[in-house]
Amino acid sequence: MCTLEKTGNIFYLTLTGDDEHRLNPTLIATLRSSLAQVKSQAVNSSVLITKADGKFFSNGFDLNYAQAGGSPQASKDRLLNMVDLFKPVIADFMSLPIPTIAAVTGHAAAAGLMLAMSHDYITMRSDKGVLYMSELDIGMTLPDYFMTLIRSNIGSAGARRTLVLKAAKIRAEEAVAMGIVDSSHPTMDETVDAAVRMAEELGKKRWNGKAYAEIRKSLVPELCGLLGLKDTVVMPSRL
Repeated sequence: MCTLEKTGNIFYLTLTGDDEHRLNPTLIATLRSSLAQVKSQAVNSSVLITKADGKFFSNGFDLNYAQAGGSPQASKDRLLNMVDLFKPVIADFMSLPIPTIAAVTGHAAAAGLMLAMSHDYITMRSDKGVLYMSELDIGMTLPDYFMTLIRSNIGSAGARRTLVLKAAKIRAEEAVAMGIVDSSHPTMDETVDAAVRMAEELGKKRWNGKAYAEIRKSLVPELCGLLGLKDTVVMPSRL
């Protein structure tokens, strides 16, 4: 599951436990509830850091939950339902009125990587953990909003091919070079510490949250169109 804590101006959303943090309807609902709480409590100095316990940041959708449907059609329906349920999580991140940082201290695969890439910045542990889009290896296509998020975040066509058409398992230093993550750090603690330092600097800016969210959305118009997010004009309070 996950917990939400606040220290100073920083919210910490933590995927808890030593499991793979697989995304199923229960965890997705808990994530959305936590993000709604962050949005309601955020002020202009707030920042969100998402992190995870254990070896995994998130290993994607909960395929065991899908396979427990009892029949091939029921399993397919459960998987498609998770795809639909997860889409608003991406929209929630795009709409948050504060900067967001993912501290990726373990493996981030498939939907778990999409969770990380929904943040504004990513710090990543270099001694353990990979980024991995597993869909090609398991024989399924990617949801449209996955591909749009990838195109929006990764500028290099070669890097996109490596990620989705080679199903490469990408370590931190390579991920930095490919433009997927912002920085690489030797250990779990150093990865989280780097995220905290970044959060403290961003919080000092005290940006207008509504303006921040709208400018973020304007960077990814194709994604926002798929997510059903509309633009809103924000003007200075004093002209």
